[in-house]
Amino acid sequence: MSKYLLAMLMILFSFDIYTQSKIVYHAEIEGDIDLGLAPFVKRVINEAESKNAAAIIFEINTFGGRVDAATQIKDAILESKVLTIAFVNKRAISAGALITLSCKKIAMASGSSIGATTVVDQTGQKQSEKYQSYMRSEMRSTAERNGRRTDVAEAMVDERVVIKGLVDSTQLVTLTAEEAFQFQITDTVVNDIKSVLRAFDLEGAKINYTKSNWAEKVVRFLNNPIISSLLIMIGLIGLYTEIKTPGWGLPGTVGLIALTLFFGSSYILDLASIVEILLFITGVILLLAEIFVIPGFGIAGVGGIILIFVSLFLSLINTNFFIDFDDILLAIIQLGSAVFGSVVVISLLLKYLPKTKVFGRLILSDETSSLHGFISNPDYHILVDMEGEALTSMRPAGIAVIAGKRYDVVTEGDFIDHGTRIKVDRVEGVRIIIKKID
Repeated sequence: MSKYLLAMLMILFSFDIYTQSKIVYHAEIEGDIDLGLAPFVKRVINEAESKNAAAIIFEINTFGGRVDAATQIKDAILESKVLTIAFVNKRAISAGALITLSCKKIAMASGSSIGATTVVDQTGQKQSEKYQSYMRSEMRSTAERNGRRTDVAEAMVDERVVIKGLVDSTQLVTLTAEEAFQFQITDTVVNDIKSVLRAFDLEGAKINYTKSNWAEKVVRFLNNPIISSLLIMIGLIGLYTEIKTPGWGLPGTVGLIALTLFFGSSYILDLASIVEILLFITGVILLLAEIFVIPGFGIAGVGGIILIFVSLFLSLINTNFFIDFDDILLAIIQLGSAVFGSVVVISLLLKYLPKTKVFGRLILSDETSSLHGFISNPDYHILVDMEGEALTSMRPAGIAVIAGKRYDVVTEGDFIDHGTRIKVDRVEGVRIIIKKID
């Protein structure tokens, strides 16, 4: 008898140690569903898998958000090797319903709701049939994957789907917790996390509560349309300032940091790819080459500006998802606002900055005109119409000998071989522009 009692105690002790060794991850999905939420969910799943966790509980309370963000989260949850549990403690509306259905198990609190998954635009108006068809298939396939009623899931998107005993064909389906249990959408109705653990044989498990880290919060903050527009504006102002001033200074550094943050956050959220980043870098190189190397303003400068704006525009829309007029319009508004703000700020700086005391301390206020014997650069106008010889090849800049002296000269873009007779056509500031004598 004592042997049986000892064996029973050992079994109970082993079971107690096993349940205490279980780890369950907990993550909240609340507020707007945006692209910044996807990296957080993916990190939680990766950590849970690496720690051999028994389950992940996603506590959901959301009115929805971006469909492309919801599909990213849904895909990550479906691919999870760890048991996923959705606990709807208040509501899972629109995109939140899709995320909930992607979990293997679902628990809902009394008084909570799920459904109303019709795709709408920024103003709340129903989107085109293309979007609705896509969302119907997403809801149907996700429900089918986890053994739930596909017709109920589809009825959350399309009011034409009739669910017998629930609603007629004029209403969009949104279920209460009790209705969701009746129509096989949720597995249980409970009111707290401990009850969720008990319902799925996880009682006694250690709960690891996870929150967004600082990097995920920063990326989510930078993805805000207002912040991303401000970053573009700061970047454009910084580039313009560096173009108009000699050397490299603080404005260019700040602008470069702003654009790095913009493209970096867009790259992390799959809005921008390496293609958009390379387009922007190429555009900047062409623009700088046009300003500092190639005289005048031509194809390189125009092409550089076009590439810069194309890269910024493409980084504001998700090319991996459906693109319609609303997405394009929103990107145009964001980019247009940034450009308009840049023009306004630059105009104000040009008008008022020279009058400020701070600017006055940075410049020499005493007059140093030629009447007082001061000259900033040599006056080469005396060389106009004088002839000489090209000492080096002009590509288009080089050195020429004029009146027995060597001068740095430039052509209007023509190639002139060394030893060729040349003539000074005109002088612009310190630039001596020559042409070949035929």
